[in-house]
Amino acid sequence: MVDYLYDGTFEGLLTCVYHHYYTEKASGIFPREEYQSTMLGGYREVETEEEKAVTVYEAIEKKISSFTLKRIYKVFMSSVENKENKILNYVRLGFVRGPCISMLHGDSIVVPIQEAEYKVNGEVHRMKGLVRFSQLRGGVLYSSIEPDHDIVEFLANHFSDRLKNEPFIIHDVKRSKALVAYQGKWYISHFTKENLPPLSSEEKAYQAMWKQYFENMAIKERINPRCQKNLMPVRYWKNLTEFQL
Repeated sequence: MVDYLYDGTFEGLLTCVYHHYYTEKASGIFPREEYQSTMLGGYREVETEEEKAVTVYEAIEKKISSFTLKRIYKVFMSSVENKENKILNYVRLGFVRGPCISMLHGDSIVVPIQEAEYKVNGEVHRMKGLVRFSQLRGGVLYSSIEPDHDIVEFLANHFSDRLKNEPFIIHDVKRSKALVAYQGKWYISHFTKENLPPLSSEEKAYQAMWKQYFENMAIKERINPRCQKNLMPVRYWKNLTEFQL
């Protein structure tokens, strides 16, 4: 067996799964940039091949389920440790057990996948209520976020539906990428703050009004900092308008 090193893309991971079945069994799958070799075994750098990735993609969808395909993609977009090998083990079990793998709630291979998916889903749900937009010159709405997991893609349909007639950008500062959308169409792109036009002349006034509303609506006698931190973790505060001004 050999360690497979890949380029960090989902297609690259699926290519490694292909080689696990058709070339040589993988002792592990690791991002190329993070790999530390050991004296115990060799490694092989795997180039991403779209055809092989599609073969595995379609096999998972057909022989296991489309639900499993979506689940492992969410886990891939998570920041959980050793996610590639958790996915490999899950896929291997899925090819044996078929669609019922999603019902094996106590299985030692399934549990880590369920936990990772839960973390991603939870942050997506939380972020839908924590995104704050500012208006840039030209009318584009902009929001910066720094989520624990790579979830900006999973926000696309929600905000594209809410803001059908507004061009907007949701910028994942930590990963230098952004969701760019307008009139229900969206794409993910590399993005940095250097790409930003300045705020519109009205934006500072809007932000001040929002902070005033936030403060006036609060009932001081019922302020519960512990509850607030549970619902709105401190690590998100620097991107929230009401805590910036």
